[in-house]
Amino acid sequence: MFESVGSLTGSPWIYAVVALSVLLDVFLPVLPSGVLVITAATAAAAGSTTATATGSVETAPGQVPHEVPSLLVLVLCAATASVLGDLVAYRLAWRGGDRFDRAIARSRRLTGAQERLGTALSRGGGALVVIARFAPAGRSAVSLGAGAAHRKVKEFLPWSALAGVAWAGYSVGLGYFGGQWLGASWVAAAVSVFALFLGGALAAYVMRRPIQTPAPEPAA
Repeated sequence: MFESVGSLTGSPWIYAVVALSVLLDVFLPVLPSGVLVITAATAAAAGSTTATATGSVETAPGQVPHEVPSLLVLVLCAATASVLGDLVAYRLAWRGGDRFDRAIARSRRLTGAQERLGTALSRGGGALVVIARFAPAGRSAVSLGAGAAHRKVKEFLPWSALAGVAWAGYSVGLGYFGGQWLGASWVAAAVSVFALFLGGALAAYVMRRPIQTPAPEPAA
């Protein structure tokens, strides 16, 4: 597995590919951005393990040595692209007009996310934005819902940034520690991806739970 993507993970282009994938998956949730981040982080773990064990990275005669992806740069690329993608979706939904509002209204998922997000932000908390970043298509629903509801950017942006950093750190951590503990193999990648999907399923479950509204205080 890693031999087939070694030329990509061993070049600076991996950062551009990761950033582009994360940026666009707010509109195309089928893009495997999380899997790509995990693969690059696992390659970094494999490279660091080899360098630690041998003192240098060995290459075959005539082979161009590959660079080991930087974990910090991977996190920064993924987090930055995540926030930018959220803002693009937010602004598009904000300026969408009546046609876009009707499209939102036809989607039960987007309408529900919009209502839940409005309730959460009105209470001064945006944990839902962070949780939605881990759920399948949750990022899209929340970003579009916030824009369609004309929520203030200062209410949405800080939580989007926190969500991007949390998701990027989680994905890179899964790939790196999976590679460290299980080695650079398909087993390590499969376990890390399974953990990513498990976190997404848990986030989706939390998003579907109804928000508990406090009971009104009895009149004196």
